[in-house]
Amino acid sequence: MFKNISNTAILRKFIFSAAFGLMLAGSAMAQGPLGQILNRMDANYKGLTSLKSNVTMVKTDSVLGEADTYEGKTSFIPESLAGKKYVRIDWSKPVVENIVVIGDSYQLFRPKLNQVIKGETKSAKSGAAAGGALAFVSMSKDQLKANYNVIYIAEESISGGVKTVHLQLTPKTKTSYKTADLWVDGDGMPRQAKVTENNNDTTTVLLTGIEKNTKVDYSLFKLALPKNVKVVTS
Repeated sequence: MFKNISNTAILRKFIFSAAFGLMLAGSAMAQGPLGQILNRMDANYKGLTSLKSNVTMVKTDSVLGEADTYEGKTSFIPESLAGKKYVRIDWSKPVVENIVVIGDSYQLFRPKLNQVIKGETKSAKSGAAAGGALAFVSMSKDQLKANYNVIYIAEESISGGVKTVHLQLTPKTKTSYKTADLWVDGDGMPRQAKVTENNNDTTTVLLTGIEKNTKVDYSLFKLALPKNVKVVTS
């Protein structure tokens, strides 16, 4: 009798374990690659306190078919830590320019012209447009899902051979751009962003040599401007 009870208990345990395993497998399959990468992005977002990297931006005119390429370095403090995003970009090519973005406002200093341009990132042109594209680095999963329809495209390698997942984001409300594409690495870090504007012009921003969670002082986000600088509002 005891042997039969023991066998029955073992059988029930086996059936329960098998059923539980199937439930977990079914849950993972239902979540799919999109759910998995969004979870990794969310973990990266929650753990990110600062970022430094090299940055390359390519702006393409859809009508002329011409592209301008900018190269420089960026420092970044995410909105999740500071209450609003802090971005600094120091372009070294093709010209020296310094840009600071705080929240949705930017300042672009052009030393050669002794000129500073102030405006909103949504209307930024030239080298200042990178600040808007970098905003995707500091978005939680909930923010992405609330503001965009997100589609999984494919696994792709970007410049430098970095393996990423390509996602396409379509804004749920009217914006100055119609789509944004993200290339996200296995740790959930967006490595490349491409924004396609309503007129089909594109801005592509690539991050390389990434350093996460190093010390970045807030004083870095205040431009040292000459007293006689010319101020232009865009």
